[in-house]
Amino acid sequence: MPCASERHEPARHDPVYAALDLGTNNCRLLIARREHRARRKSDMLRVVDAFSRIVRLGEGVSQARRISEGAIERTLAALDICRDKMSARGVTRARLVATQACRAAENGEEFVQRVLDRTGLELEIIDRETEARYAARGCGALADPQADSVLLFDIGGGSTELVWLARAAGAAGFELRHWTSLEIGVVSLAEHYGGRSVDATTFAAMTERALAALSPFAAMTAVERRCQRFHLLGTSGTVTTLAGVHLGLERYDRWRVDGLWLSDEDATKAIDLLRAMDFDQRSANGCIGPQRADLVLAGCAIFEAIRSVFPAARTRIADRGLREGILLELMEEDGLRASER
Repeated sequence: MPCASERHEPARHDPVYAALDLGTNNCRLLIARREHRARRKSDMLRVVDAFSRIVRLGEGVSQARRISEGAIERTLAALDICRDKMSARGVTRARLVATQACRAAENGEEFVQRVLDRTGLELEIIDRETEARYAARGCGALADPQADSVLLFDIGGGSTELVWLARAAGAAGFELRHWTSLEIGVVSLAEHYGGRSVDATTFAAMTERALAALSPFAAMTAVERRCQRFHLLGTSGTVTTLAGVHLGLERYDRWRVDGLWLSDEDATKAIDLLRAMDFDQRSANGCIGPQRADLVLAGCAIFEAIRSVFPAARTRIADRGLREGILLELMEEDGLRASER
């Protein structure tokens, strides 16, 4: 996806779109306009601005079933920044969504109202199917077009979405054949087992829990065809971190990570490298940092379970997903309205 320089402002007549993804761990905003001269056919977005902050909105929700006051204050501070960026960029249409933390918390709706009162932003708590659909729309262009089927996965903070994409009969591209959302994510898993010090026994226990959660979806997709080009398509901090570690990056670089093919062997080596690091070493790594050092091994355990249940020779890494899916659908909806007029 080509990124506009800060000097390039969208023309006044060109709509500016925003998508906000408030998850269990991160608050992420993407502001873009339609790309009229994309470098690749799959690229339709020209990024105008972006923002990401770890807020840990879902901290403790798996136990207390409520969003804590500290998490609310951290998130409100991040949303204040998002509101100001949207205003400064002249956003004309937006969709702002909240996912698992707000779905699971007893005070999720109360939090949404508090956000509206404080920032003027209207958050929408989306269901699991909508979350999976947006993720598929956002990164589906990275799927190998020659494959008969692809397993897309998004390892989040409080949930993990899986989507089985199959080649559409008589049409180009893929269709969403099956999907599921597992109530297991890096935050909930790390809170249950601990994330700072993860020995072999703890890692195995995390993986076993993920395997159990995956079992129903494995049964559902057992009859689906898997050709030689079958592969995994991962979008989340876990797989982008593994890609950065595999590449030996001193600092994370999305332009080198997005679209990278990671072999099964290289994925294993990257996971082993992370497991060999202690907490301080993970904190000091430029692709992880102190805010995610206690979560990344929980994500690796979930990824290990996915690789075990759905073996594939390669995984494609996507540093794109839900936000891009929202933006593409907003733009397409506006394009349909224009054509109808």
